[in-house]
Amino acid sequence: MRLFKLQTTLFISGLFLIFLLLYACTKDSASPTFGDYPTDVGKIFVYKCATSGCHNTASAQGAAGLDLSSLATLFQGSSNGSPVIPYRSDFSSLCYFINTYSEYGLTNAPTMPLYTNVLSKNEVKTIKDWIDNGAPDINGNIMWSDNPNRKKYYVLNQGCDVVTVFDANTQLPIRYITVGNMPNTAESPHKIIVSPDGQYWYVVFVANNILQKYRTSDDSFVGEVSLGAYQNWNTITISDDSKKAYCVSWQASSRIAVVDIEHMVLLHNIGGGIFNDAHGVALNKTNDTLYITRQTGNYIYKVDTALNNFFTVPLDVSGTLPNQTSSFDPHEIIFSTDGSHYFVTCQKSNEVRVMSTAGDVYVTSVPTGTFPQEIAKSDNRGKIYVSCTEDLSGGGNTRGSVTVIDMNNYANANYPVGYQLHGINIDETNGYLIVASRNLLGTGPTPHHTGVCGRNGFVSYFKIGTMELLSKKTEVAADPYAIAIRP
Repeated sequence: MRLFKLQTTLFISGLFLIFLLLYACTKDSASPTFGDYPTDVGKIFVYKCATSGCHNTASAQGAAGLDLSSLATLFQGSSNGSPVIPYRSDFSSLCYFINTYSEYGLTNAPTMPLYTNVLSKNEVKTIKDWIDNGAPDINGNIMWSDNPNRKKYYVLNQGCDVVTVFDANTQLPIRYITVGNMPNTAESPHKIIVSPDGQYWYVVFVANNILQKYRTSDDSFVGEVSLGAYQNWNTITISDDSKKAYCVSWQASSRIAVVDIEHMVLLHNIGGGIFNDAHGVALNKTNDTLYITRQTGNYIYKVDTALNNFFTVPLDVSGTLPNQTSSFDPHEIIFSTDGSHYFVTCQKSNEVRVMSTAGDVYVTSVPTGTFPQEIAKSDNRGKIYVSCTEDLSGGGNTRGSVTVIDMNNYANANYPVGYQLHGINIDETNGYLIVASRNLLGTGPTPHHTGVCGRNGFVSYFKIGTMELLSKKTEVAADPYAIAIRP
């Protein structure tokens, strides 16, 4: 009897131990993380998108290079750029392809998921809301928010009143920042520039009279200042100490606005017939003289930074008089690294005119592609790079080129690229020349998707050491017009 009781006790104890072990295993097992997405979002992506033949790791290369199997692979981007932009479902192309509901904005074809039921209204809303809240991972971390010193470049979208922020290391769009102060009104931001100290970026507008300031650490808005009761502000340059900005308006009766950008205070606004049709602006090496191009004519303006004396400088050989109807039409200007020369793009004569700073004497002219516009300079390589908007020499579906000019011997070469390119800049650290194509004409490359502002433009990349054009290009919002680099 005692043996029976002992056996029974041991049996019950064994069952109890097994129960405890099973309970412990159940309690300790982790819930599925669905690729580090929040659970409600992850279930949609993993079960309905990252499936065999679609956007899983094995099939991604055949599906626009987009792998949705985890949050990490999502943020590696696709062959067209970044399908998800934290905080901006309106600029996240993924939303356009999963959406079939008019109240949730744009719908693009083909509808995803392919060959199966569309996502429900609640599923689309779940993804849009998640993106608008920053597209956090399961622990609440927001992609691209980890490094305030991140090297970036900024593409100004004139047709959409936004700035596309890129991570320089991956060349992926990481944020869209709305600029301007008049919602639902086209303000046409025209120029973006990063201060020499790399701490702030600034924007001026054609259809507004303000200068706006943003931090480069987190791209947050800092402040703005009125430039006076005038518009058409199209270019800007900043002193080497990052304390003053000189803004130029392009109109028949042009103006210069000088701003204390440390305190965002307007110091001067002059014009009223002193000079006309102004466009590009640059400071000389000593920062005591402004050079301003006149968009129509054979000459540029020269003025001391105290704004006391205006002079005209003809771009012809010595003795030529200023002429408003010549064949040059200077657009933009930049100084050589040592400040001894300056280079002026002449959009009507398809050349860069080289001038000696000493005496403002003509040196030579260098041929470019058709309709030269913006200039970027590489101090490391001693070269300038000119965007030529209307060059058809590349044939096919190309309308534009970059002309590379050696600042020492004026040797030059031309490289077809893009479609109506305009903005241009150099990432010296990563070794890329970056060009933005406006792609406004319907004859240009068909965008991968329609954006919220209409026809998308795109950004292309050269390896600056070899001028090899990379096969990838990144779609951005309408009319990418200017590019700035955070040093």
